[in-house]
Amino acid sequence: MKRLENKVALITGGAGGIGLETAKLFLAEGAKVFLTDLEEENLKKAAESLKSDKVAWFAADVSKAEDTKKYLEKCLYNFSKIDIFFSNAGIEGKTSSIAEYPEEVFDRVIAVNLKGVWLGCQQVIPRMEDGGSVIITSSVAGLKGFPNLGAYVASKHGIIGIMRTAALEFAERKIRVNSIHPGPVENRMMRSIEDQLGPDNPEEVKGGFEKSIPFGRYAESKEIGQLALFLASDESKYMTGTQQVIDGGMFIK
Repeated sequence: MKRLENKVALITGGAGGIGLETAKLFLAEGAKVFLTDLEEENLKKAAESLKSDKVAWFAADVSKAEDTKKYLEKCLYNFSKIDIFFSNAGIEGKTSSIAEYPEEVFDRVIAVNLKGVWLGCQQVIPRMEDGGSVIITSSVAGLKGFPNLGAYVASKHGIIGIMRTAALEFAERKIRVNSIHPGPVENRMMRSIEDQLGPDNPEEVKGGFEKSIPFGRYAESKEIGQLALFLASDESKYMTGTQQVIDGGMFIK
């Protein structure tokens, strides 16, 4: 029997690297997958690339309560239940010192990365099946500081508080809630950060990040998805309230 046979997974940030790679892994293990993301065209392309009749999607802004309600209801309409909630949507914002950070960008980062997680937990978890799994994408930036990424760091630290609280509040229903903390990943977000920190030489910025990683490279999106798959499966059914670091040893230093 496949690891996620007869399970339904809802994935936010489903058109991005980690979300899409995770969807592939979930489908291969027997799950039905519902994707949501902000940009409809990108989301449609992502869903179509999966080439499966076990995939449905709906474009939504995770930072808005009404959109959260809509993607939840669409998922339940298509698949009748939710066993796995992968709260993965996130943005990097602007790279700038706290003293110079634009307030409107700070507000947007907090809205997507933190409020989006809170709204998802608030509305999705009560409708989930007992014994389900909630997985929230944080970051190593949720565990330590990084200069010029103050809004992002703040949002990712805040996720831990939501995760721990939800783990306690839903323990009676045996719904487990855990967070994933990737280091740099080979995806669009890191390209944006590299370009912002070193517009004249982003490769040098990437090299600097790689030197801070004992394994000497960025993670692949699929590797983050493999951790999400473990947390989604019954293999992790006694794990809740934990922070799962996946960073090639970066946090050791």
